[in-house]
Amino acid sequence: MKAVSVEEAVAMIPAGASVMVGGFMGVGTPERVLDEMVRQQKAGLTVISNDAAFVGKGVGKLFDATLVAKLTATHIGLNPTAQRQMLANQINVDLVPQGTFVERIRAGGCGLGGVLTPTGVGTLVAEGKRQIEVDGKPFLLETAIRAQFALVHAFLADYLGNLTYALTARNFNPIMAMAADTVIVTAEHIVPVGVIAPDHVMTPAPLVDYLIANG
Repeated sequence: MKAVSVEEAVAMIPAGASVMVGGFMGVGTPERVLDEMVRQQKAGLTVISNDAAFVGKGVGKLFDATLVAKLTATHIGLNPTAQRQMLANQINVDLVPQGTFVERIRAGGCGLGGVLTPTGVGTLVAEGKRQIEVDGKPFLLETAIRAQFALVHAFLADYLGNLTYALTARNFNPIMAMAADTVIVTAEHIVPVGVIAPDHVMTPAPLVDYLIANG
């Protein structure tokens, strides 16, 4: 794990990169990183996030700046800018049921090829997907999701990169930290090693590549 400035961290992300962003409606999202991505105009992004957040908040900032080319999410209903861009074919949107979304990312983090789920069988969700029968019941094969970068926000990080999260801000952050080639973290507080008790570590240090310095 290496400590870097937010400018250095974002400079590592090329235009057109695939980026997972933690958060649920902007809660638990690394806002400082997104602000810097807008400042550096990282265009053509493939964004993987639970939702499109709101105009001016969370990943919504990336849509405001027209930096997104493709979005994989569970819904975009709270962001009219993202909706307009989808309807105008300015972005490609892949909507995934939320349980399926999180399990596909978990599979990516665990080195699995995908998951079998009954969700979507017999609906439009099943189109073009392989169907497998298990004990007489049909399941869809949903492939694993990984990204080049995961942008994660924690409540506490120690000097090694161990992370813990606060309440619902935990949401998708821990599993996204498992499913990307490079993990970039912001934290509310950076503390000495030992402040986070071992059994309170939710994301272990070996998963974290870069921790953005506070201040």
